Amino acid sequence: MTYSVVRKVAEANFPTRWGQFRIYGFEGEFEIPPAVAKSNGNGHSERFKEEAVALVMGDIHAAPPIVRIHSQCLTGDVFHSMRCDCRQQLELALSTIVKAGAGILIYEQQEGRGIGLMAKLQAYELQDKGLDTVEANVELGYDNDYREYKLPAEMLRQLGVTEVRLISNNPDKVAALERAGITVVERISAEVEPYESSEQYLRTKKEKMGHLLNGW
Repeated sequence: MTYSVVRKVAEANFPTRWGQFRIYGFEGEFEIPPAVAKSNGNGHSERFKEEAVALVMGDIHAAPPIVRIHSQCLTGDVFHSMRCDCRQQLELALSTIVKAGAGILIYEQQEGRGIGLMAKLQAYELQDKGLDTVEANVELGYDNDYREYKLPAEMLRQLGVTEVRLISNNPDKVAALERAGITVVERISAEVEPYESSEQYLRTKKEKMGHLLNGW
């Protein structure tokens, strides 16, 4: 995914129940890879715009800040779904940043690991029939994960950050940031207590996607 333009479009004070942040809005124009275009019924690359926000707290330049890159999950973040650990990880990240007094949470529009909300719900339907998350994506004609992290990396650079302490269980996310020129000086675990209904989801993350989950 190649970005031709990434720009900051807005910033404002942002009080939350977690504490006082400053919110930044960014917009990136990118080219969707041919493989993704094919899965969407189009065999050639197209250009799209993606938006993301950064919640920034405290002094993020005195030392490598704590950073969480969080992919949008309407079902988990908004509706408190217990099929996944997304909301738990979001709350863990915010509480960790607040406890440290400084950090950045980037919230990306990458629903369903990049396949979109409706496709994610179709994958839920297949999972109800016994498929795991990887198998469901394949059955629908998608790869397991389309996310790339060049937009968050550029957002961090525009915020003056090139080294981070990243909250993530996903080694691919660490590697992607490193490839994009952001040094991950420390990986902080995002492992949370699982719900009974999310156990298979987490097991698949570990066994098929290589996520670093000690409890499994």
